Amino acid sequence: MSVNVDFIETDLAPGDSKSTALDVTGLRVRRVAADSSLFDDVFALLRAEFGPLGEIEPRDVLLRRLREHDGPRAYELLAIQRGEEIVAIRDHQALADDNGVIVHLSHAWVRADFRRTGLAGWLRALPLQMARRMAFSPDAPITLVAEMEHPNPVDPSRMIRLAAYEKAGFLKIDPKAFDYLQPDFRPPAEIDASNEWRFLPFSLIVRRVGREGEQSISGGELKRIVRSIYRIYACDFRAADMEPLWEHLDAHAPAKEAIVELLPPTRGPT
Repeated sequence: MSVNVDFIETDLAPGDSKSTALDVTGLRVRRVAADSSLFDDVFALLRAEFGPLGEIEPRDVLLRRLREHDGPRAYELLAIQRGEEIVAIRDHQALADDNGVIVHLSHAWVRADFRRTGLAGWLRALPLQMARRMAFSPDAPITLVAEMEHPNPVDPSRMIRLAAYEKAGFLKIDPKAFDYLQPDFRPPAEIDASNEWRFLPFSLIVRRVGREGEQSISGGELKRIVRSIYRIYACDFRAADMEPLWEHLDAHAPAKEAIVELLPPTRGPT
């Protein structure tokens, strides 16, 4: 079944209202299928951007995600085109249950001449359409989550990315409350050859839709978010490579009733 993806102004984050000034008349959003000739072009752009950082999964993993849907879990790869040109890319996964929908924002890419036009704001909003399709009920809570690098003032590009999410209204789960680790994206043979895991430390940046003004999160909700992300990853990664992450979560996550501060994404350690 074909599903249209539209530019819906009410889905924009509170700080992304300027994105409405972008003329989207000549733009179309395409859901990229595994058997589409568009996939190779999209993956090449993502690989060039995120591959050197070790922040993108292998090609076969993304293809499998597009082909397989495991009940309440789904993956979506979007290409925004002007004519036949790709000007932006967004991919994301989501997991739905009785408590709502957690959307893991994976990669976002915007072509240089479309940066600072408001298009990035739309990339932060488009995943909401998939989340609503997956929700068990119309009023189910939706949380968008992005894994972002920790602030580093000597890395201007990183600070620009964090500032963009901050202006949009996303907030960072206090890393002092839980030290989040991303799985090792290397191929299994490479992991085995190195005889060690290379888990990457990241911040978790969240937008709890309709609750953007709240400045804290419970330990229970924090753990649910992380568990959802790891459950999504566990569909593609070996159990042995995920086990240390599950153990880290169980050992270091705050108590269910704990109150964890939500911070501006650009704020460094204090």
